[in-house]
Amino acid sequence: MADQSFDEGCSEAFAGRIMDVLNGAALALMTSIGHQVGLFDTMATLSPATSQQIAGAAGLNERYVREWLGAMVTGGIVELGSPTGTFVLPPEHAAWLTRAAGTNNLALPAQYIPLLAEIEQPLIDCFRHGGGVPYSEYPGFQRLMAEDSGAVHDAALIDTILPMVPGLPERLQDGIEVADVGCGQGHAINLMARAFPKSRFVGFDFSPDGIQAGRDEAGLLGLTNARFEERDVTELGELDRFDLVTAFDAIHDQIQPAKVLDGIADALRGDGVFLMVDIGASSNIHDNMDFPLAPFLYTISCMHCMTVSLAHGGTGLGAMWGEQKAREMLTEAGFRRIEVKRIPDDFLNSYYVATKG
Repeated sequence: MADQSFDEGCSEAFAGRIMDVLNGAALALMTSIGHQVGLFDTMATLSPATSQQIAGAAGLNERYVREWLGAMVTGGIVELGSPTGTFVLPPEHAAWLTRAAGTNNLALPAQYIPLLAEIEQPLIDCFRHGGGVPYSEYPGFQRLMAEDSGAVHDAALIDTILPMVPGLPERLQDGIEVADVGCGQGHAINLMARAFPKSRFVGFDFSPDGIQAGRDEAGLLGLTNARFEERDVTELGELDRFDLVTAFDAIHDQIQPAKVLDGIADALRGDGVFLMVDIGASSNIHDNMDFPLAPFLYTISCMHCMTVSLAHGGTGLGAMWGEQKAREMLTEAGFRRIEVKRIPDDFLNSYYVATKG
């Protein structure tokens, strides 16, 4: 006898949902490729065009472009300009897919999907036996993070993010000591150093490639007030040295995040400020049902942030540690005043302004 409680309609709807997931995953891969080879940027400048014309304008192989267009059209991203084989990227779609879109460019984070897929098999082994996948297995991750965060910093760091702290732009104009913890490729440090030549900036990161990228950019910009040190920030080892410490989406990745926060508190002078940017989710799964890109962010957390920490014997905090846990850890590190703010240019992150006084 059939199970009378089985809802056939619900089951079929769920199957349709999974088919949408499969199509979405495939489109994420094609979107990543389209961003990297410049197809969205090229098509945004063209009238309805054939695959040959699009490939020619982009400097790409037509056969690959034609098949890519098949995925884009059937996925509802590119539209047919005519039944005879022309294609168009509507301006309403280009507003979310091109480099000109700045912080609205959703093709940029699509690159995380193929990057993370490269460590699927090692991660499966971690599911079975524990441990983690080390940072060395992600050679392209820092470049992608730099591109991702760089869009936000270019749009908002000087004019929107730093003014969140009352009086901070004026102090930076006068000249203070600033450190960026987990600086990556150092773009934020160099932007601030260029905007505030009387202040002195240092970026700390354990990646030699990131440190070199920061130094190279500083050299190209002719900056004399920005420097970079290869350092494990778990052992920051500074005392009452800085007026401002920043950490842009870096704390949740740390092997021992609580120890890093302790070190930051020690490194700040009495009236110093810690400006921490991190994912603006809740610490509770049930509160994240409507959080933008929540499944995407939990996946990045599982396949990068958490497992990298565990690979090095860390706590595996993960990207979705959430505001409640962040406030708790900041308080335990000695920060007595904590404000959480948001900005229009960054719908995913919260901005924590923390002081010891």
